[in-house]
Parts: sequence; structure tokens; C-alpha cells
Amino acid sequence: MSKFKKRGFVRRTEEPYKINEKIRAQFVRVVGDNADNEIHDIDSARRMAQNQNLDLVEISPKADPPVCKIIDYSKFKYEQKKKQKEIKQKSQKTVVKEIRFGPNTDDHDFQFKLNHAKGFLKDGAKVKAYVHFVGRTIVFKERGEMLLLKFAQELEDLGKVEEMPKLIGKRMTVMLAPKVQKAKS
Repeated sequence: MSKFKKRGFVRRTEEPYKINEKIRAQFVRVVGDNADNEIHDIDSARRMAQNQNLDLVEISPKADPPVCKIIDYSKFKYEQKKKQKEIKQKSQKTVVKEIRFGPNTDDHDFQFKLNHAKGFLKDGAKVKAYVHFVGRTIVFKERGEMLLLKFAQELEDLGKVEEMPKLIGKRMTVMLAPKVQKAKS
């Protein structure tokens, strides 16, 4: 048993909206399907909600006067959760695909990796292409930069360069983001 339960403490999650008796304003604007969209004193607004066996919920506390809605509070909370869930699902998660080159990558390998990058960009993923310099190949920095610039140039119709090639440690990287497809009318 936790020390909170022993002493009689109960943790409550605070409600995001004030309802019924918790509303402290003297006058409120009552809106909703079964309301007249007018300003009422708080007692008459509570009576209106009580007569309909519903709750008076303060939706916009910062308005002057505060805006309240006559609705079933549990149903309202459920709909709010549902909306939040939909918004979360619609937000797109960015996928970054990496393509690795060496400073001495030949044309066939380059074309093979280029085709993969085209597919990634068409699917809406970002592409991070990098040249990894191992050992003494660091002396071929120019070759790596030329390779990445050629790569970006080949993909300019599908993607735009977010970051120009830059050397970080033993890697020279370039970032490409997919171009937004224009809807055909």
C-alpha cells in the first residue's frame, strides 16, 4: 500500500473544462444545438442545462463573457479524445532513408543506388546520401563532393536539396526532401 493511500490522499486528474457548479463567472454566453446563443446569468444557464438533463460546460473561459455549451459532458470528452486521436494519426511521420557511397563508387553502383533513391522520394521519404571515407580515402574529398552533387542533380525532378554536401568527421552528407506533387486538375 502506498503512503498516499494510507493517509487518505487521492490523486485526481484535473478536468480540462469547468462544468456546472465549477463555473465561477456571473454571466455566460450559452451556445449549442438546444440553446438560444444569448447571454444569461449563471443560475439560469445551470437551470436550462438541468431541465434538459445535461451539463453546462465552459468551452471558452477567456471570452468576455465566457462561452458555455449545454451538452452531455462524458460524450463531449469522448469526442475531444477522438478528435485528438485523428489529429495524431494524420500528422505525418518523416522517414529518412540513408544511401551510402564510397569515394570510388563506379557508374553501375551509382545508377543502382540512384534508382533506390528515386523510389524512396516517390514514396515521400527523405533521402540522406553520404560518402563514407575509410582510412586514407579522406584525401579524395573532392571526388566525394562531386559524387553527391551529381546524385542531387540526377534527382532534382523528384526532390529538392535541403542540405548541400558537407563533411562531418569521415562522412560527407547531402539531404534531399521529396518535392510536393501538384494535383492535376
